[in-house]
Amino acid sequence: MFDNLSLKLDRAFKTLKGTGTITEINVATTVKEIRRALIDADVNYKVAKEVTDTIKTEALGRDVLIAVSPGQLLIKITQEELTKLMGGKKEDIKISGDPSIILISGLQGSGKTTFTGKLGAHLKKQGRQVLLVACDIYRPAAIDQLKVLGEQIGVEVYAEPENKNALEIANNAIAYAKKTGKKTVVVDTAGRLAVDEMMMNEIEALKKALNPSETLFVVDSMTGQDAVNTAKTFDERLNFDGVVLTKLDGDTRGGAAISIRHVVNKPIKFISTGEKMEDLDVFHPDRMAQRILGMGDVISLVERAQQSFDEDEAKRINSKIRSNNFNFDDFLSQLEQVKKMGNIKDLLGMIPGMGKAIKGLDIDDDSFKPIEAIIRSMTPAEREHPDLIDGSRRKRLAAGSGRTIVEVNNLMKQFSDMRKMMKQMNKMGGAKAAMSKMLPPGKAGRR
Repeated sequence: MFDNLSLKLDRAFKTLKGTGTITEINVATTVKEIRRALIDADVNYKVAKEVTDTIKTEALGRDVLIAVSPGQLLIKITQEELTKLMGGKKEDIKISGDPSIILISGLQGSGKTTFTGKLGAHLKKQGRQVLLVACDIYRPAAIDQLKVLGEQIGVEVYAEPENKNALEIANNAIAYAKKTGKKTVVVDTAGRLAVDEMMMNEIEALKKALNPSETLFVVDSMTGQDAVNTAKTFDERLNFDGVVLTKLDGDTRGGAAISIRHVVNKPIKFISTGEKMEDLDVFHPDRMAQRILGMGDVISLVERAQQSFDEDEAKRINSKIRSNNFNFDDFLSQLEQVKKMGNIKDLLGMIPGMGKAIKGLDIDDDSFKPIEAIIRSMTPAEREHPDLIDGSRRKRLAAGSGRTIVEVNNLMKQFSDMRKMMKQMNKMGGAKAAMSKMLPPGKAGRR
């Protein structure tokens, strides 16, 4: 989403590279480019002007250290100001009451029902007993969609398909939650237009009657500044607690994500980047600012890995690597774990310096399919003992997987290189252990 903005900001900072000092002239030129980049990215004009004026004042007010170039200083200041603009720090959803009630609101087609499922999965991971409530009584497929999502994530869905009274359904659901020990109730509501008075009255009545601990407004990031204006209108009626930005993986300019917090004065609490139930992240303004400026987001990458990787499986794989017995079954298992972490291009974008490298590349979630097809065409013996795979077996694998012999050969070479690297790492570990035995007592742990 922020590819074009990142590229234009990078160009703006280049105007200061090689400059030994910060002057009013070179800062003014760079800040003008930053402002243009923000406006091109659909950031509200007043917001863009305000933030760039602050960047200019800050830049001229700071001395450049010998170890820091003017360009680096301006990047740091821009990062600080973008972080402030998007809220400064992450804000968690409020969970209180017995049961705790979370009300989901938003426009038609903004992705509310999908988000409701994702939020259910997120809360379940935290160990909460969750009940999802289908209160979209106008869209025929909404109830079925929520039930399907509930089955996917293993969370119960309360629905009354024949009932056309949203408030009655919600009250019945809360009574059911108390009866069954569900401590958190997430209420999915119908999408509405801000100009639809009847629908707005309904969501207002729901909020007043349910008194939720948290009311979230779900907004489609791809609608640009309209998203900001709609959020403002909804907030005047609902006084919601936080914003959820969906479809951040879309090909759009991203200005809404940057300016919505400033205009509405309500925190962004979650960002959604795909259709999978795992594609939901708590919003961290500092991390988003780093990603916009091409610095990556290693912390979020590590957190996703921790959530996705099974600890027992990790220990088993580690043991196989240490004994030089890593095989194609293990490799396939690792691919499955990586796929659980979310969109591949999104993951690569979290690695510092990778944003520019992957710009324009078509990387989708099907990238692993050719590899999986080849591995699944192997016999159990071939997966366990890759050295068995000779020329004739490779031809069979190519035919069985529908891939070319070149692709099979490439996979075999890459796998062989990976095993060699693992072997070398094991030798290094062995050498280190041997050296530690030779050192006098008390010296082994020193560096």
